[in-house]
Amino acid sequence: MNHAGQNAGHDPFSAPFLGVLGGMGPMAGAAFMARLTALTDAGSDQEHIPTILWSDPRVPDRPSGYLGTGVDPLPWMQHGVAQLERMGARAIAIPCNTAHLWYEQLAAATGATVLHIVRAVVKDLKRKGVQGGRIGLLGTAVTLQLELYQRELRAQGYDYVLLDADQHLRYCAESIRLVKLNRPLDAFEPAVECIGLLTQRGADAIVLGCTELPLALPHVARAQFDRVISDSIDALAADAIEWYQTQALHSARGASTTVR
Repeated sequence: MNHAGQNAGHDPFSAPFLGVLGGMGPMAGAAFMARLTALTDAGSDQEHIPTILWSDPRVPDRPSGYLGTGVDPLPWMQHGVAQLERMGARAIAIPCNTAHLWYEQLAAATGATVLHIVRAVVKDLKRKGVQGGRIGLLGTAVTLQLELYQRELRAQGYDYVLLDADQHLRYCAESIRLVKLNRPLDAFEPAVECIGLLTQRGADAIVLGCTELPLALPHVARAQFDRVISDSIDALAADAIEWYQTQALHSARGASTTVR
């Protein structure tokens, strides 16, 4: 059967798909899908981004896997990337900060564009007018220990500030743990404590560098803070939207050229 788009020299089913490597954790992947939809400037259902979510919560724990004290999650993540590419994804977003410790291996395993959550956060800071200064970082212990964010921030001319080890364990790690237990309301107070402590240490802006933390700090509650907050879920969603709009523009130009 011929479709109108195919008759005009363009297959409507070939539009670029976004792939989402989710499940790390499951609620973070679902939240990314919700925020991707909420942040897309669309006038109808049809103007939203075609997306494939691969949510596999069986992926082994990333921090312990990276440190060699647990099962290696990389084969599981590579499998998810391969499935997304097979289903037609041309770009892949990974709403898990710690998973980006394997970014190079994942990007090398696919022909699709793999978006980078840390670079997306830096772009988000600049978009919000934070061009320099001290950035308060929150994330898993291994993400911070291995300087996933610090390297990129230094390269872009930022300084950063962290909680001390006891504060991180008591407040940041606890907030992340509670979200993973599906207790986001209980995760709110320790997350607020994190922001207060980083503000006292001179942070000009705060990065929620674990995708569980935006779930602990809902958007409606963020107006109480006098610091810019960069949400790694929203930043990655904004990057995905920018990628899609660029691809859709190229596709439209290609279709117009074909019709002529």
